[in-house]
Amino acid sequence: MKKNLFEMGAILDEGWQSDNKQKASKETAGEIKEPGKHQLHFAKEKRNGKTVTIVKPFYLEKETLQNLLKTLKKKLGCGGTIKENILEFQGEIADILRKQLEELGYRFKK
Repeated sequence: MKKNLFEMGAILDEGWQSDNKQKASKETAGEIKEPGKHQLHFAKEKRNGKTVTIVKPFYLEKETLQNLLKTLKKKLGCGGTIKENILEFQGEIADILRKQLEELGYRFKK
């Protein structure tokens, strides 16, 4: 290995890393709650002229959240995705989605 010409007294041992563009990993959900302890709320966004229904915040494990998304997508017949602790669904389906989540035991803010 070549000696660094611009060392300036820095100690470059095995633990050193030059990639300063890496982001620190974030913990998604600090605590995991039961469905009855959630206080969910809806939001709508327009993306490229189409409506997206957003439900947040979920305090579940990643696998549980993925299973919930899969179940809801099948029941609603629409597409969706997970972003951090948020579920996003294609279309304006807040009323139907609320009924399905209440059947599963989730609660909403008033």
